[in-house]
Amino acid sequence: MFTPHSLEIALLMMITSAVCWGSWANTYKGVKNYRFELFYWDYAVGIFLVSVIFAFTMGSTGGTADPNSFLNNVHSADTSNIVSTLIGGAIFNLANLLLVAAIDMAGLAVAFPVAIGIALVVGVVSSYALQSKGNVGLLAAGVVCAVVAVIMDGKAYGSLASAGRAVSKKSIVTCVVSGVLMGLWAPFVAHAMTKGNTLGPYSIAVFLTLGALLSCSIWNVYFMKKPLVGEPVDFSGYFRGPISGHVLGLLGGFIWGTGMVFNLVAANFTGVAISYAIGQSAPMVAALWGVFAWNEFAGAGSKAKMYLGMMFVFYCLAILLVAKANG
Repeated sequence: MFTPHSLEIALLMMITSAVCWGSWANTYKGVKNYRFELFYWDYAVGIFLVSVIFAFTMGSTGGTADPNSFLNNVHSADTSNIVSTLIGGAIFNLANLLLVAAIDMAGLAVAFPVAIGIALVVGVVSSYALQSKGNVGLLAAGVVCAVVAVIMDGKAYGSLASAGRAVSKKSIVTCVVSGVLMGLWAPFVAHAMTKGNTLGPYSIAVFLTLGALLSCSIWNVYFMKKPLVGEPVDFSGYFRGPISGHVLGLLGGFIWGTGMVFNLVAANFTGVAISYAIGQSAPMVAALWGVFAWNEFAGAGSKAKMYLGMMFVFYCLAILLVAKANG
């Protein structure tokens, strides 16, 4: 099993993870006239396939002689840890589906920082409740900064109304629900990585994404029948969809899955706190794409830009404080 043997390689993997997590949604933004519920089927297949590819390549470099190689690790791991990871994948998938819906309604620059900012708050609070570890003062300060960042981004979004742009309260509610769920799946994965006969990073990635893919038969089918935006859609639309939509869906899954594997593998060297903190800078990457590549705040006044700037500052402070508290 490949794991980084130097800080430079681990840091490169963590930065790559943040870029991947903050960039994959561009593939959906690049699809024209194609419903996100249909796009998401290819995305879910993509995250699972790329995890399997990494598991049988980087995760199996030592062959059968390596007790930590992917297949050996799966055989030795407790069944409860596999089930726990599958459940975590199902929860993540629901959160991510809502995130894509929010991107559809509000754009990258709003959906990502609001949803992942709330996920950071929920993740820190729930982790501390389960295991009182870390500097509580710094953790509290980080949570406050994350909340302020979310508020600033929401105010920036709200100020678009003065520029004659449509502003949807439903999109903000969707972001909030997505963020809460996004902060709840990690404890299931943490259990699988720390209790009994544990799963390694490549095994975690495979079962997490498998849980996400399998849960599409529940979550995504529901949203196809009762969509948050537009009319119900059926499976025939998937088969009539453009080739570019299917390709971009798979590509989006490959990008996100690569980020997940790299973050988990880097955590073996640096520890989860540092890897998690750097990975959580992904919303800043997404917001930059939204503002500069997709012009989501084009025509917005100086007040909106001021709020966006403050959002960046407070989000960076939140990440630094959480990392320092756990460091």
